[in-house]
Amino acid sequence: MPKPTATEEQKIPDSATRNGSILLAEDSPVYRQLISAHVKEWGFDCICAKDGKQAWKLLSKQDAPRLTILDWVLPEIDGVDICRRLRGRSEDDRYTYTILLTAKNRRHEKLEAMNAGADDFLAKPFDPLELKARLQVGQRIVDLHQKLVSVNSALQFAASHDFLTGAWNRAEIVNFMRRELARARRDATPVGIVLVDVDHFKKVNDEHGHETGDIVLRGITKRFSDSLREYDGIGRYGGEEFLLVIPGCDLSTTVRRANQIREMIASLPITTSSGQLSVTVSMGATVGDSSSNSEFLLRHADAALYEAKHKGRNRVEMRIAHTSGDVRR
Repeated sequence: MPKPTATEEQKIPDSATRNGSILLAEDSPVYRQLISAHVKEWGFDCICAKDGKQAWKLLSKQDAPRLTILDWVLPEIDGVDICRRLRGRSEDDRYTYTILLTAKNRRHEKLEAMNAGADDFLAKPFDPLELKARLQVGQRIVDLHQKLVSVNSALQFAASHDFLTGAWNRAEIVNFMRRELARARRDATPVGIVLVDVDHFKKVNDEHGHETGDIVLRGITKRFSDSLREYDGIGRYGGEEFLLVIPGCDLSTTVRRANQIREMIASLPITTSSGQLSVTVSMGATVGDSSSNSEFLLRHADAALYEAKHKGRNRVEMRIAHTSGDVRR
């Protein structure tokens, strides 16, 4: 195949998508010029490809156009095969609306195009106004699909996250802990578990109001996020309690990291509408191993947390949990 000219290479930018952009795959220079002139006149951006290989490279990008006009017969990869590849992708949030443009117009050929995943079929020579109408339909479908994806993402986030702090909710952080414990059983590695309680939080709400209390919870959550690794887990366990899951940490490391977080929270006041508030937390730490289960560990983390509060708060206490039921400090 001849190398594309400099002019044609310029038609393939690094970022091929803006709202209303169209990928046109057409090997005929005459049709490329004619169609691109029309779609630009109709307010679309047009990115051109002169063969199927070039078109598929563009469509494989994360920011690829969501509207495509494909000639059926293309060098390298034909338009029908591109449709099949598009429909075979697993990314359900990247729907691409395809219009197959071709001189073939027999019924079995139309059926083949639709079975391959084409959304629409337009025979050459085409009526420009008909193409415009079909592109407008395609744009509406693409826009609707994006709205549905956004709504679905919002619903998934709401189902798994605490609406106030943005941390995982109780069910999700416990599920994360169970997954990490299963991984620990496979890999024979420890999992650090830390149950956290905000000290005297009722006093914060009583003296400064629930709005200030909400700000405090969000501020503490952010400090957890800033202090932990991206593969650690943070969840609001209930009220002013949080659960931290720290994979790969033995008990001494878990306690050390918990103390670092505790000291950081205590040393930096949280800015609220009521002014700067100094807040402390109490923590109960334990570690899961290959024989641990989530309920067992949570009971021992809770016992360690109770002891931390009983001894004056703003401290970390630990428990070594044994499957035999023996619990030692």
